[in-house]
Amino acid sequence: MASSSFSFDVVSDFDRQELVNALDQTEREVISRYDLKDTKTTLELGEDTITISSDSEFTLQAIHTVLQTKAAKRNLSLKIFDYGKIEAASGNRVRQEIKLQKGLSTELAKQISKLIRDEFKKIQPSIQGDSVRVSAKSKDELQLVIQRLKQEEFPAALQFNNYR
Repeated sequence: MASSSFSFDVVSDFDRQELVNALDQTEREVISRYDLKDTKTTLELGEDTITISSDSEFTLQAIHTVLQTKAAKRNLSLKIFDYGKIEAASGNRVRQEIKLQKGLSTELAKQISKLIRDEFKKIQPSIQGDSVRVSAKSKDELQLVIQRLKQEEFPAALQFNNYR
C-alpha cells in the first residue's frame, strides 16, 4: 500500500454501554408506568439478543416504543433491532427475542462494494470479514464515498471508522 493511499472501514456496530443504559431506562419506565407496572415484564440482554417477556402482545408493543425512544435518545440506530416472532410462553405470557444486528452481512458487504465500484472508478473497496475497507488516493474521494453511502437506505446502521 503506497503511503499516498488513504482508507476507512465501513462497519455496522453499536455502543453496547449505551444499549445497556437504554435497557435500564426502559425497565425503570416499565416499572413506574401505571399501564405497564403490573405486567411483570422482563428484559434480558444476552450476548447478541434482548429477550422480552410480558403479559400480552399489546404490552410488548408499548415496550418496543419505550425501548426505541430510549435507544434513539442515546444515538443508537433502530436498525440494530431485528424483532423475532412473538411466541407464547407459559402462564398466558408472551416472549420475543430481538436480535442485535452487528457487522455487515456478506450480502450487504457485496452490495456496498458493488455500489462503490460502479460509481467511483478510482476507489478500491475490499470486503474484510464483516466490514468493507475502502481505499483511495485522496481523502476528498473518500469523503465523497462516505456522503454517497449515507444517502442509501441500507438495512443496517453504518459507521465509518479507522479513517487514515
